[in-house]
Amino acid sequence: MLIFIDDSGDTGFKFDRGSTSHFIIAMVIFDDELEAQKTAVAIKELKREIGFGDNTEFRFFKTKDKYKIKFLKRINKFNFRVRCLVVDKTIVYSEQLQNNKNSFYSYFIKETLKNNNSTIIDAKIRLDGGGNRNFRKTFITYLRKELNSKDKKIMKNFKMVDSKRDVLIQMADMVAGSINRSCDNTKKDYKKYKKMIESKIEDEWNFK
Repeated sequence: MLIFIDDSGDTGFKFDRGSTSHFIIAMVIFDDELEAQKTAVAIKELKREIGFGDNTEFRFFKTKDKYKIKFLKRINKFNFRVRCLVVDKTIVYSEQLQNNKNSFYSYFIKETLKNNNSTIIDAKIRLDGGGNRNFRKTFITYLRKELNSKDKKIMKNFKMVDSKRDVLIQMADMVAGSINRSCDNTKKDYKKYKKMIESKIEDEWNFK
């Protein structure tokens, strides 16, 4: 099992200064690594078809509408599933989560992985991430402690990867962005993108 995770939105709570109202974490799950490889090849082929360079990323909020549609249509041909967490930040009252970006991020990544209804077992997890070395080390230790036990092992291994070099992380970004757009009904196209991948979403958890 191979899982690619990315988020959409920000961790801020200054809504009057532009902080997003929602924060989305999307997990793109492949139960077959060969299928993941085939999907990655298809995304790279699409890049060449539309004239993107190898280092040009598919990023939902930076990609033109016509290319978003092409991308979502292309990936829809492959076998994967999506589990996501939708956080309405206006109902998050924890001071720790509001004031500590790392705590916010770590907590919700953990919650998304942990509450999986036994659909994630012994998975190789890949996350788009930078951050300093100390945070990465602490974060991975935290996840391993929270997700694995003697009786149950959710995480086999975990790596933070560079999205520029990993098109399947870019795929997770496009999925997360599509779900995030569906939370903003001020946009005319807010339903369009999520609808294209809806059949792949096996669980959408609205945090409360």
